[in-house]
Amino acid sequence: MPITGAARLAGIMGWPIAHSRSPALHGFWLAQHGIDGAYVPLAVPPERLEQALRALPALGFRGCNLTIPHKQAALKVMDRVDAFARRIGAMNTVIVTPDGELEGSNTDVFGFRENLREQAPAWRAASGPAVVLGAGGSARSVIAALGASGVGEIRLVNRTLNRAETLARDLAVQETRITVHPWESRAAILEGAGILVNTTSLGMDKEPPLDLDLAALPRGAVVVDIVYVPLETGLLASARRRGHPVVDGLGMLLHQGRPGFAAWFGAEPQVTPALRAAMLATFAGSR
Repeated sequence: MPITGAARLAGIMGWPIAHSRSPALHGFWLAQHGIDGAYVPLAVPPERLEQALRALPALGFRGCNLTIPHKQAALKVMDRVDAFARRIGAMNTVIVTPDGELEGSNTDVFGFRENLREQAPAWRAASGPAVVLGAGGSARSVIAALGASGVGEIRLVNRTLNRAETLARDLAVQETRITVHPWESRAAILEGAGILVNTTSLGMDKEPPLDLDLAALPRGAVVVDIVYVPLETGLLASARRRGHPVVDGLGMLLHQGRPGFAAWFGAEPQVTPALRAAMLATFAGSR
């Protein structure tokens, strides 16, 4: 529908920002719900982040998403930050309150949990330890989500042990034991696991493949890859051949957008096959 002077406004800040699929995602939902609104890309260099965020209320924006390199720096600008964002040390969603204050949250945790619930509904936290590959920002969200779901043990594997040890310390909670393992042991520690999650870029288009022998992984374990280009990574293809339930990474991208859209535009969006098809078309067109 046409945009009027009363349009609700939101967007995504990043530097650069042209690669972002968030405008396509939110644009799909805006059209689907017939909302008078717009979601726009906002190219904001790091040195102007605070200025841009503080301008949101004055410009009539209801909020925005944040992507690289702003997810950590924005925490210092917020008036309030939710518990997950504070614990993870990164945020991706800003909501402008009616009194003009800025609230920050991390919806990647929500996105991971909802994607797992949608694509692997039979998975339970009690099914066994989780193995997480990688120790970057995405790993932080995944570990927080797994812990919040009730997983009692998380085995963290990374090529740089120091980074993994820092992450384990930052996210340590009494209810979840996080152990750190060298990259060379990644195949052996799959024994007895209930879920395996790849948060590295290995297996992504134009990146090296993920070299991982799944022989020790119990057949009932869920295998998740947060990579979504390609949608079926080598890891997921290998797991599917062995009979594992598999979860691709596109759903996490789609589900993480739901809380922000609901707050900014007043409608509860859903992740549907039509949405997945529309988003996949944008990736195919960019190759």
